[in-house]
Amino acid sequence: MEIFWYIVLMTILTVYVILDGYDFGAGIIHLFFAKKEKDKVLITKSIGPFWDANEVWLIAGGGILFFAFPTLYAISFSGFYLPLIMILWLLIFRAIGLELRGQIHNKIWESIWDKAFGISSLLLALFFGVALGNVIRGVNLGMVTDGVAVYEDAYFILPLWNSTFSPQAEHLGVIDWFTLFLGIVSVVALMIHGANWIIFKTNSELNPKLKKTVFNLNIVLLILVITSLSVWHIIEPDPFHNFIENPWMFIFPIICLVGLFGMFKVKQFKKDGTGFLFSSLFLFGGLTSTVASIFPKVLPSTNDVVPSLDIYNTSTAEYGLSVGVYWFIIAIILVAVYMFVQYRVFSGKMDDVGYGEH
Repeated sequence: MEIFWYIVLMTILTVYVILDGYDFGAGIIHLFFAKKEKDKVLITKSIGPFWDANEVWLIAGGGILFFAFPTLYAISFSGFYLPLIMILWLLIFRAIGLELRGQIHNKIWESIWDKAFGISSLLLALFFGVALGNVIRGVNLGMVTDGVAVYEDAYFILPLWNSTFSPQAEHLGVIDWFTLFLGIVSVVALMIHGANWIIFKTNSELNPKLKKTVFNLNIVLLILVITSLSVWHIIEPDPFHNFIENPWMFIFPIICLVGLFGMFKVKQFKKDGTGFLFSSLFLFGGLTSTVASIFPKVLPSTNDVVPSLDIYNTSTAEYGLSVGVYWFIIAIILVAVYMFVQYRVFSGKMDDVGYGEH
């Protein structure tokens, strides 16, 4: 049952990254590329009916984490308290940036909320990449100092950064050069994803420029991915052991590569949605490859005193996991019907759909 709920949790979080990821990317495009009012309006329209529903997947992921892996939930939310609060405030400012912009037709007012929306989207993309970096790198569970655990069990607390800015320090920070690097990868990947979504859902005059931007950013992304594989060896001496022991897992990096190289054809796609499909494949393949590489761990320990957190030592009782399956089936059917209706109603281009004046 632990494996079943782990797959459910990772699936929900992956869906969240793909769906809300294009919202973040659209916000970054809005910040740097939308100079004309009509371009800003079209970008807002492209995500308007979807962004709040997309964020529900994050809440669902938190619910599954709380229910199925309560130990991981408790330890992670206490250890990452400061960055989680920062993410919460960024989500709030991003939402009110969308909702309040159209309330007053004043250039200063609109500019303030445009910046709130764009900068929050950029920082959210960065922070979620940093969060993934923390999961790959691991944390000092128990806050071990000189071979002795300061806290009972696996509890820890991290500052935003430490004085060395190193991912190999005894007392780590949330941000170091490795996690920041993955944050940059996240920003570039989601920026591409958001641009592909805008191309897919609008007939904006920005679209030809965005196709060129996607192609150029994809070159940057390819370089970043190759570099990340190289520096991964610094954090984990044998990062591919799970793939070697379980060759079927290579399907995940293959999907990632298909998405990555497919995006180089963005200028030649006849259907506007093809680019979004390939960027979705890249995100799916990249995330699944990452979690597969550390499985069954969910939060590695950087010391030899306190063991890593995995799906077995953090899960709830077998009875609870079994009973939860019935409620999950009901919930997933309701969500599937809702998502189908939503994306069916708002299929096609969003140029004529009103949003922002409420």
